[in-house]
Amino acid sequence: MIKLCIFDLDGTLIDSLADLAGAMNHALKSEGFDTHPVESYRKMVGNGVSVLADRAAGGRLTPEVKERILAAFSDYYVEHCVEHTLPYDGIPKMLDKLSEMGVLYAVNSNKPDLFSKLIVKVLFPLFSFAQVWGKKKEYDPKPSPDGVKGIAEELGVSLDEVLYIGDSDVDVYTAKNASVRFCGVSWGFRSVEELRAAGASVIADTPEDILRIVRSSGVEK
Repeated sequence: MIKLCIFDLDGTLIDSLADLAGAMNHALKSEGFDTHPVESYRKMVGNGVSVLADRAAGGRLTPEVKERILAAFSDYYVEHCVEHTLPYDGIPKMLDKLSEMGVLYAVNSNKPDLFSKLIVKVLFPLFSFAQVWGKKKEYDPKPSPDGVKGIAEELGVSLDEVLYIGDSDVDVYTAKNASVRFCGVSWGFRSVEELRAAGASVIADTPEDILRIVRSSGVEK
C-alpha cells in the first residue's frame, strides 16, 4: 500500500523551464557567455543549479566565474521564478484526490531549498505538502537517496510504502538508490525513452494515471 508520494518538482509538478532558462541566460550574459534557447535547457536541468551552470557554460568555468554566475542566477531567479512557471494540467486535481485517499505527498528536488519552498508556496497555496525538500547542504543531491529516505523517516513512513514520481533518469536512479517504487511521467522535460533506458517500467501519461497506480500499488521496485 502506498502511503506517501514523493514528487520531483521541475518537469513533474511544474513547468518551470522558461524561468530556469531566463535566469541562467541572464547569469551567462552577465559574464559574457553565449545564451541558449529555452528548449536547449531540457537536457541541462535536473542535477541542480551548479551542474546547470557548468552545462550552460560548456564546462569552461573557473571557480571565481562560476561563483558569480550562481550568484547572478539566484538574484534573478528569486525575483522571476514564477513569472512563467505553472503547475501542469491536472496536477492540482491529482493532489486533491491524494488527500481524499489519505495519501501524503511531498517534494524532493535538486532545486535549492529556498526556491523549492518558495515556488510550492506560491503555486500551491491551498495544498498541504507533508514536506518540501530542495537541495540542502547537509544532504547529497539526487540521485543520492538521502532526500527520499530523510522525508520518509521524518514522516514515519516505511520505504516500502513510498512511491517516487519524476521525469528524468536522475529520478529513476534516485528511486533505485532509495529502494522505493518509481513512476515516471511522460509530460516532463525529458523523454520516455530516457526513462525506460534508465530502468523505469511504469510511466504515467496523465496525473490521473498516478492515482490509478497509487490505488493499485502495482509498481515493482
